[in-house]
Amino acid sequence: MASKPAASETGDPLLLTPGPLTTSRTVKDVMVHDWGSRDQKFIDINQAVRDEIVKIAGGTGTHVLVPMQGSGTFAVEAMITSFLPRDGKMLILVNGAYGQRCAKICDYNDRAYVTYETPEDTPPNVDEIGRILDADEGISHVFAVHCETTSGIVNPIKEIASMVKAKGRSLLVDSMSAFGAMPIDAGEVYYDALAASSNKCLEGVPGMGFVVCRESALAGTKGNANALVLDLFDQWKAMEANKQWRFTPPIHVIVSLHQAIQEFLEEGGQPGRGGRYANNCKVLVDGMRAMGFETLLPDHLQAPIIITFHKPSDPNFHFETFYNALAEKGYLIYPGKLTVADSFRIGCIGRLDEGHMEGALGAIRDVLTEMNVTNCAPAQAAE
Repeated sequence: MASKPAASETGDPLLLTPGPLTTSRTVKDVMVHDWGSRDQKFIDINQAVRDEIVKIAGGTGTHVLVPMQGSGTFAVEAMITSFLPRDGKMLILVNGAYGQRCAKICDYNDRAYVTYETPEDTPPNVDEIGRILDADEGISHVFAVHCETTSGIVNPIKEIASMVKAKGRSLLVDSMSAFGAMPIDAGEVYYDALAASSNKCLEGVPGMGFVVCRESALAGTKGNANALVLDLFDQWKAMEANKQWRFTPPIHVIVSLHQAIQEFLEEGGQPGRGGRYANNCKVLVDGMRAMGFETLLPDHLQAPIIITFHKPSDPNFHFETFYNALAEKGYLIYPGKLTVADSFRIGCIGRLDEGHMEGALGAIRDVLTEMNVTNCAPAQAAE
């Protein structure tokens, strides 16, 4: 029997992507109202979001939350250019597009850097990081991506943080696709700043990035930023003074995120949210492997966020046809972004559960039958 078209609570296609994500109806519903940016009710909601995210990060008493209008990359650029002094130097750990994007940000903003690059399916070697830092005393900061969604790999962020701290450097973390789902407690992972956004594992809507900052480190960043709108120090000082944004805030996004955080806490916080995603990941991977697909990553390197699958060697498999047929059935996936292999990606985060994963697997089986694809193994395995 052919699978029925999938739909979210609101009848929309299911987003099997790393963000934006399928969100709950209640997260959407709060956005039908209007708030004044200077009204006390909104000011209280904004402060609650700031306080709650710091609690989620495990940083109460040591860290503060500085929100930033825009996508996650706005927050990452604000973090880099606010924390990395103009005479500083960054070691960028690269095993995917988001490490490469950090280098591009440094180029645009005239910040010195060096890279330590490993293949997209390989985490950085922590001992090598230590050797690089020992060999170059000019390096003041290290940039690491927690979960690199280019491949779906989880990098050893706790071990990286320990090494960076031992070498007396400052760590900046892009935890965009992991924060809220994967452990990164500020009491255990020593960093000066961590960037994430509203539309990832907290399951809000796009429009607000944020940076969890060690307050003592943030206090020393005055004058570093190149752009007024991306100056975390200035944004922080203004918010501490009057609890308001310097410029027009993304009000509906913030109120929606406040609702999403309540649902996050009701689910059990990071362990509950991460547990659901981990189960989604297992159901998806097991089902795809049963069809003959192979994952790029071994299980111990796979984050429960987005999974990269090798493209089948079957000559009847064409990704665009596959993608469009799944979209017609209500499932939106992602193309591959690798240099090491032909691939495609399927996410398992957002307001999705085991039943949605089973539905996606059924749709994939139907599409493969429609395409007359009988061999889902990648070329190297099929030879």
